[in-house]
Amino acid sequence: MRTLLATLLCLVLVTSGLGFWGWHQYEAPGPLTDARAVIVPHGGIDSTIAHLRDGGVLSPGRQSETVFRAAVALTRRQGQLHAAELTFPAHASIADVLLVLRHGHPVQHQITIPEGLTARRIAALIAAAPVLRGDVPPITEGSVLPQTYDYQWGMTRAQLVARMQSAMATTLTEVWRHRAPGHALASAADLVTLASIVERETALAEERPLVARVFLNRLASGMKLQSDPTTVYDLSAGEGVLDRPLTHADLAEGGPYNTYVIAALPPGPICAPGVAALEAVAHPASGGALYFVAMGDGGHAFADTLDAHNRNVARLRARQATSESVTP
Repeated sequence: MRTLLATLLCLVLVTSGLGFWGWHQYEAPGPLTDARAVIVPHGGIDSTIAHLRDGGVLSPGRQSETVFRAAVALTRRQGQLHAAELTFPAHASIADVLLVLRHGHPVQHQITIPEGLTARRIAALIAAAPVLRGDVPPITEGSVLPQTYDYQWGMTRAQLVARMQSAMATTLTEVWRHRAPGHALASAADLVTLASIVERETALAEERPLVARVFLNRLASGMKLQSDPTTVYDLSAGEGVLDRPLTHADLAEGGPYNTYVIAALPPGPICAPGVAALEAVAHPASGGALYFVAMGDGGHAFADTLDAHNRNVARLRARQATSESVTP
């Protein structure tokens, strides 16, 4: 009888000791010296442990693995472990790790598409964005809305592009629906095309409605738009930038987007216009301006007649000559 009692007492003491040790290991600070984002992909517990160790979240060795496995089993009613990119706090204990795996918010990444980028340059940005999966699908020029987008690990590049295109479609529908009464453009597609030209012509928000008015007036008068960015788009094969200034020979080259040659809108957009450019075309300024010239200070001078335009050009050249004469 005494032997049985002694054996039972030893078992109780051993079990209590193991329980105390396990609880201590469960709550003990982990090896992370600072907060860290770790990708925990889909897979079984072996895969989860391996990725947590590779990320420095779990200590190497059998002890931490044993406690982690036991903790997962004993707390399984608290929820499944999620596959995601998660941020684990500094010195996260196994208890902390399980809390993050079950209830943590996935890491949010951001990508910003600036206004005026071509489809090729947008595709390059998306291709370089971290943690996205898959290839970039073909992107139609002007189909993506420039803005900042959130995304997370597990999303494909095709899914992100679809979101960007959906944002543009929604925005364009609203802009077109609320365009100025009696607007001259025939379709929302034409609005995007003209907005893309306005986007590349000026970076000043207050000038966009004026630039839009000039181009609309020229279209109504049967005049060529004569927009340098359309020629650049043609010459750069859709890149939208040249490593040299335009020449008179460039302006005479007969590409489909060259509005020095064609007396109409080009066949499609030359970049991704932002909301402000879309709104500027939908609600252009009033007036009869047919010309504008960049004045070298970031702004433009607008004119209703060719004579007034030529005077603006003369002012620009005089300013340039003065600047060159005082340059050491």
